[in-house]
Amino acid sequence: MRVAIPHDLPRETVRERLRNRSHEMADHIPGGMAEVTTAWPSEDSMTMRVSAMGQNLDGRVDIEDGQLVFEIDLPPALGFVEPMIANAVRQQGHKLLTKD
Repeated sequence: MRVAIPHDLPRETVRERLRNRSHEMADHIPGGMAEVTTAWPSEDSMTMRVSAMGQNLDGRVDIEDGQLVFEIDLPPALGFVEPMIANAVRQQGHKLLTKD
């Protein structure tokens, strides 16, 4: 699943906000039992693993000029919830990019 979130911020600002707020992602997953781990293999690419309800979802976030791109590997059994997950990623992605 690929979700692109447009922005008009400099890459440095997006990078800083994502690094500072990525820990908040677990707070937005229903059920309150999710764990999100992240790593930065390069300056503009963050990997993540979301663990919830016995499932692990792996993904990547790429910072590009004009957009933040979330790529999440959904197992076939969760394909039916892809629209809901994509919508949640869009909403939370926008929140991660906004200034407090």
